[in-house]
Amino acid sequence: MSLNDPLANALSMINHSEKAGKRECKIKPASKIIQKVFAIMKDHKYLGEFKFVDDGRGGFIEVQLIGNINKCGVIKPRFAVKKNEFTKFEKRYLPAKDFGILIVSTSQGIMTHKEAKDKNCGGRLLAFCY
Repeated sequence: MSLNDPLANALSMINHSEKAGKRECKIKPASKIIQKVFAIMKDHKYLGEFKFVDDGRGGFIEVQLIGNINKCGVIKPRFAVKKNEFTKFEKRYLPAKDFGILIVSTSQGIMTHKEAKDKNCGGRLLAFCY
């Protein structure tokens, strides 16, 4: 496992644990971006509770899995998206209309593509989940 992209590692770890039917998994290393992405996934009922545990070595995140994820992953390269281009990427990364979320990093913070559309701002694509 390469440690060049902690977000990619975190999401693939969740994917594998979810497929194996586990109830929880530990994500290491932990970062604020990973926690923001997890918070969005939790708000949309893809993940259960998660908490940051500081072990004195950078810490890790303990995530409760609830079995709602079919697939999640990062989007590489991190495409820049204008506020009116989201449909193209929804078709590319999500299986059906209004099914799943794209997670976008915008100037107003990290949010879903739906929130970015509502706030009328573009950004860079980080991840998808459905």
